[in-house]
Amino acid sequence: MINLWFVIIAFLWTGYFVLEGFDFGVGLLAPFVGRNGAEHRQSLQTIGPVWDGNEVWLITAVGAMFAAFPVWYSGLFSTFYLPIMLILVGLIVRGVGLEWRGKVDNPFWCDLGIVIGSALPAFLWGAVFADLLYDSVVASLVGGAFTLAVCLLHGAVFLALRTDGPVRRRARTAALATTVVVVPLAVVALSRLGSVPALAAVAALAAGAALIWRRREGWAFTATAGAIVLTSVAVFAQLRGAPLPGLTLTEAASGPYTLTMLSWIGLIALPFVLVYQGWTYWVFRKRVALARG
Repeated sequence: MINLWFVIIAFLWTGYFVLEGFDFGVGLLAPFVGRNGAEHRQSLQTIGPVWDGNEVWLITAVGAMFAAFPVWYSGLFSTFYLPIMLILVGLIVRGVGLEWRGKVDNPFWCDLGIVIGSALPAFLWGAVFADLLYDSVVASLVGGAFTLAVCLLHGAVFLALRTDGPVRRRARTAALATTVVVVPLAVVALSRLGSVPALAAVAALAAGAALIWRRREGWAFTATAGAIVLTSVAVFAQLRGAPLPGLTLTEAASGPYTLTMLSWIGLIALPFVLVYQGWTYWVFRKRVALARG
């Protein structure tokens, strides 16, 4: 049960990083790939129907940690209290910006909130997990820069996949420019893990660059999503031995009765979440066209 719930929690965090990764990237890039109000709206409309649903993965992951591994949960969130509070502030500010942007006369402050609210979590999650692994300020900064760059690339590829016209062309250009930074950062950030998934993640990011160059946006998005999955696998494989320094999974876990009850709840709830998310993405799968007039 302990190993099962560790895998489930790793799966939930991975889903969050894959889905919110392109949300953050789009939020950061929208002011730059959209040269006017219509193009800016076109960019944000690609995540409009899904961004709040993507955050459910974070809520579920944190809730599962609290129930299955309360010692890990309390240690993680107390040790990294300040960065996690900044992440929450960023998510709130971004949500307000996305909801209010179409309801105010001057959307400048909403756009600024979306950019800041996307940048903070994109950087700080990488910094938190890097510090958790290495307990080093330098590693934390590298980890944060890496996840920020990956979100930019992932979001740029997603925009190229979901838009048309000038926004699509600029998103492709942004993706190609970002790979110049993200691939070297990946080598630096993931080389210390030294595992097969970590090395495969670097290869997937390089493949994403080649695919976006060939205008194969769908396969490029698969590559960047795969790189995030592989990175998450490498990180959680490392954390399995010690989720916190000096703490084993067994010491961090709840009792057998709690884990058994959680398993029944998860058996019912998790498939529902997956089906709902899949249905949402299927309904909104078409490219977002530029509004005229």
